Amino acid sequence: MDASHTNRVNRQIESALSGGHPNSLGNVPQITAEVLTDKRLLSELLGCYHSQDAVVRLRVSSVLKRVCQQRPHWVLTHLEQLLNEVAQIDQASTKWTLAIVFGLLRERMNEAQYAESLRLLKGYLFYPDWIVQNTAMKVLYEYCEGDETLKTWLKTQLSQMQNSEWKSVAGRAKKLLATL
Repeated sequence: MDASHTNRVNRQIESALSGGHPNSLGNVPQITAEVLTDKRLLSELLGCYHSQDAVVRLRVSSVLKRVCQQRPHWVLTHLEQLLNEVAQIDQASTKWTLAIVFGLLRERMNEAQYAESLRLLKGYLFYPDWIVQNTAMKVLYEYCEGDETLKTWLKTQLSQMQNSEWKSVAGRAKKLLATL
């Protein structure tokens, strides 16, 4: 696609994902279906992470998660962008979505990608949002399989997180700690 076509498609996706109540899905199912039909639209979708509209970015995350669940190999081709560019976005929905995506792609990552995803996930345990913390805990727990050093580190963090002011974070920390 040429640059003008790319910009037009990007604006169309951004427009489709904007508006309505912030907690609604809006056109997420429709855009998900379109991306799943045309792999090239995934790049355009990810370009919408540059939107000034937080609701658009939230919905981009929702579409990305759904696409990754169905076509992880497509998202893997954009992993560097997710690890470097998208990970810089300071929005809870972006961080919890990246945690989910990292979990889905974990076994497909190269060593450097895995190391960077692990670094990000460890940081997400301290992000001031209960969904980000819960999601990061769950994915880090999955990463522990066969990694005793990570398991030891995570046990220490979970011990502290058992006392979280967020009941769901404290509960998940207790549950995961009991099984490590």
